[in-house]
Amino acid sequence: MRNGSGVRVLFVSALLFIFCGSMPGQGKEAPLFKVGVEYRSISVDKPYNWRDAKTHALMASIWYPAAPDSDEQPQLMGPADRQLFELGRAATKATLASSPAKFPLIVLSHGTGGSALQMVWLGSFLAAHGYIAAAVNHPGNNAVEAYTAQGFSTWWERARDLSTLIDSLLADSTFGSRIDPGRIGAAGFSLGGYTMIEIAGGITERAAFTEFCKSPRADDICKSPPEFPQLFEDFDRLSKTDPDFQTALRHASDSFRDPRVRAVFAIAPALGPAFRPASLARIAIPVEIVAGANDTNVPIASSAQYFAANISKAKLTVFPGKVGHYVFLDTCTDRGKNSLPMLCQDAPGVDRNAIHAKTATLALQFFAGNLK
Repeated sequence: MRNGSGVRVLFVSALLFIFCGSMPGQGKEAPLFKVGVEYRSISVDKPYNWRDAKTHALMASIWYPAAPDSDEQPQLMGPADRQLFELGRAATKATLASSPAKFPLIVLSHGTGGSALQMVWLGSFLAAHGYIAAAVNHPGNNAVEAYTAQGFSTWWERARDLSTLIDSLLADSTFGSRIDPGRIGAAGFSLGGYTMIEIAGGITERAAFTEFCKSPRADDICKSPPEFPQLFEDFDRLSKTDPDFQTALRHASDSFRDPRVRAVFAIAPALGPAFRPASLARIAIPVEIVAGANDTNVPIASSAQYFAANISKAKLTVFPGKVGHYVFLDTCTDRGKNSLPMLCQDAPGVDRNAIHAKTATLALQFFAGNLK
């Protein structure tokens, strides 16, 4: 399960951030719109598995095409003396562009221990090209508040979060009437990439994951993530003692397919061994996968390549050479590179902005071709 976005310090100031529009050089297509950003706290008026998280609401970040007179401002992460990430430009609470009448919607899923806000580089790019893009904090598995064993272990619940986000946005007073319900897609990074396979119709089988990790084929996906080094021990304890956790486990192999989602884009997707080939073969919507050849957090043989080999409509792009896992996080400032080398310093010769540009352009082309 070594599939996360890294260290909590990335996101501790999350509520202070305003995220960006299109970034310099990000993709060949010129932006069509300025980018607006808004935030939502989504309450749920029915029983919901909050995964022992303190916050019983889904916190969402929304990037969208803004009116031409919107005042985009340059943004950086953190206080003036400790800015770690370059986040481009955005206009907070800007007026939604007046045309076209309807926009396609892309919902976004972050990696283990990350945050909705880590998806800015993709969400803002899509917004600049005519999409409403919305990311959600997955309860118990985001860096804005304390991690929980339930949040790290009940992976399948994440797809439900995205479906709930879609429900909320379709009913939203600002965005609901401007979303085309027939053009909804999803994209996710790392464990968010796993979430793409779930919402597309893949069925999780924890027994398959356990079998893989006990076999000679086991790789680093079988290790507890650095954010939660006692995860396997906590999982064993909770599976024997916690009734809510036991209930969640009984639903691990439910289908979380959302038929409103017509195409999914998975970035460095994790947990390939949690799906049987027969389950993946039944996925009927378009799937595109992007990964780095040198991903040691989520080895591509057991995840990205495995998914591509077993999903009939899947397309795989592997960035060659030394491209690793964390290249798909936001671009770091010089201070960020010094403070967070694991997350911010890519291998020599790897240009993070160039990888972002290529990935975002692939996503744009994929959704344009499949959400008509």
